[in-house]
Amino acid sequence: MSALGFGCTAVRSDPYAAVPTLVFRLRITAAPGTRVHALALRCQLRIEPGRRPYGEAEGERLADLFGERERWATTLNPIQLATVPLMVPGFTEETEVDLPVPCSYDLEVASARYFRALDGGEVPLLLLFSGTAFSGPGGFQVTPVPWDREASVRMPVRVWREAVDQHFPGCGWLRLPNDLMDALLAYRSRRALPSWEATVRELLTAAGGTAVDDIVKEGVR
Repeated sequence: MSALGFGCTAVRSDPYAAVPTLVFRLRITAAPGTRVHALALRCQLRIEPGRRPYGEAEGERLADLFGERERWATTLNPIQLATVPLMVPGFTEETEVDLPVPCSYDLEVASARYFRALDGGEVPLLLLFSGTAFSGPGGFQVTPVPWDREASVRMPVRVWREAVDQHFPGCGWLRLPNDLMDALLAYRSRRALPSWEATVRELLTAAGGTAVDDIVKEGVR
């Protein structure tokens, strides 16, 4: 159905989701008088980092993703946020639906590192749609959703922080291979350290000769 149009009117966090989740409010339109029995959508969400400015501290934290600032003209490429399915119930001419998007706080994931590096403001997002439309006044006509259907939205950084803080307040996550985890467990046991936080703080202090609190003051988040 070439007449289908998509827009995003709002973004919020879901306080009742089992994992950090963003909810995008979509407005879907069809030609006047058109009855759509259902839409089976595939929604791809991308971060467009080249469409916003960055402060000095943000630029330093983004260096591992995009390199030094002088290279950003060629390195600020889109970052994949998620690809999620969505079944849209029947409607005539226009409808609004919620698109739930689980988001990761694993700092091995580029989108999580990007969000965490930002101090505030808005994140430019592009939503791309494909899938199948079931329509027709009598019976079903099955047609593909054109690949050029898309919608832009600027999401406040605070919305992502709200989603994450509901599940991991004041925390971050790192994935480690099993052999390294075993070594850390053994170290923590030998030193009788009360928590993983104490373990990492002791290791960083021993390795660098600098207290972790001093490192944080220098801008490492």
